[in-house]
Amino acid sequence: MTRLKSHAQLLLALAAVLLLPLCMQSGSLATEVLIYALAVLGCNLLLGFTGLLSFGQGIFFGLGSYAVGILLTRTGLPMPLALLAAMAVGALGATLVGWFAIRQRGTYFVMLTLAFAQMFYFLAYSLPDLTGGDNGLLDVPRPPLSVAGMQIMPLATPWQFYAFVAVCFLAVFWLLLRVTNSVFGRTLLAIRDNEARAMAVGYNVRLFKLSAFAISGAVTALAGAFLAMMTGIAPLSSIEYHSSEMILVMTVIGGTGNLFASVLGAAFYVLFADWLSTLWPRWLMLLGFLLIAVSLFMQKGLWGLGERIWLASRRKSAGAETAAKEGNA
Repeated sequence: MTRLKSHAQLLLALAAVLLLPLCMQSGSLATEVLIYALAVLGCNLLLGFTGLLSFGQGIFFGLGSYAVGILLTRTGLPMPLALLAAMAVGALGATLVGWFAIRQRGTYFVMLTLAFAQMFYFLAYSLPDLTGGDNGLLDVPRPPLSVAGMQIMPLATPWQFYAFVAVCFLAVFWLLLRVTNSVFGRTLLAIRDNEARAMAVGYNVRLFKLSAFAISGAVTALAGAFLAMMTGIAPLSSIEYHSSEMILVMTVIGGTGNLFASVLGAAFYVLFADWLSTLWPRWLMLLGFLLIAVSLFMQKGLWGLGERIWLASRRKSAGAETAAKEGNA
């Protein structure tokens, strides 16, 4: 149960994608869950599989939003190519940040990623002609999915866009499953557990970390691009420090080291925040109490809580079967 096989996690992700439209009335809110689940997948690859606590995820999220916004509003690039270009921009930005950050460890690594987050924020703020400055990049279109001029799928309604994001989400989820279960992914786990030993064995630790950064940046940028297309705006807030903090909080709530836990964390945060915001304007205070509870009692997040409940039920059923056999004997 600790490490579900790849196909089981993929089936869980597929079930989540199919259940969201059945359980929710808002297509935009359901899409937001999958968008942030993508961002958390990227963060989980760094934190859960590589052991890198990065406060720079908002950089890649914002770069994806700005890249797709600029390409769709100012060029004639088709939407699929704009999304791929946004992923490439996110990967390049992550490679730049990672190249400097991985030279330090612990607190200094965290401070470097935080410094880069602040730097990119003020850079976006200082370039209003490119990014829209404080107002953000407005009127980001949501063109239909077309190939060679032939329309394949309209994206005009929230549920149509949800279907498109869902397909992309499942494809990325499957690819990350392949990555984490490959030799590359196992090496990342070795680096997370004992970096000195991995280095002594002969692995190029910096190259593996930098590769993880690039993959994480591409996935997170795709999430930012989807959010810009959904809302029609690439806001300055998408690249600020609070975006990094929010993505990191979702990762911790869901649980690290398991890809489906990313879906749990994103869904819980987005839906819980949407519900609490209708009850109390200061709902973030309640979220703070929740994080304290997670830190104290659920250090493996919602996924770890589910594991404990599952194992407890298995032990209880096994005990009942043993007792029944002894009684029959």
